[in-house]
Amino acid sequence: MDSEVERNKAIVTRFNKEAIEEGRLAAFDELIDDSFINHTAPAGMPRGRDGMIRFILDVLRPAFPDLRVEIYDQVAEGDKVVTRKAFHATHAGTFMGVLATGKTIRFPVIDIVRLGDGKYIEHWGIRDTHSVLQQITQS
Repeated sequence: MDSEVERNKAIVTRFNKEAIEEGRLAAFDELIDDSFINHTAPAGMPRGRDGMIRFILDVLRPAFPDLRVEIYDQVAEGDKVVTRKAFHATHAGTFMGVLATGKTIRFPVIDIVRLGDGKYIEHWGIRDTHSVLQQITQS
């Protein structure tokens, strides 16, 4: 196994656990480069490092404070890691204008991250936000 590839997968796993799941600001500081670009930032969010932090800490985690990340697959080559995962959580705060429902959700995500010197440099993602909205708005 290529040690760089395995190291990159470990960094992405760490980001998912410490930054997304635990909301640790120090993890963002340690794992996202200042030159970071999020190519699929949500509408209205900055595409840089601050936008990633704001989306996770100010949008996602307040709406789903018990958020847990389940990683299903990781495929890596060179400086890129692809992760197929899902967020599991309880809708306990406002998300995209929908007030808390107390419903349990599954939020499917596929991420591609390019790393350099142990940090996130670029991100592309596919989030099934439509599925989440259906889960929290339907009876």
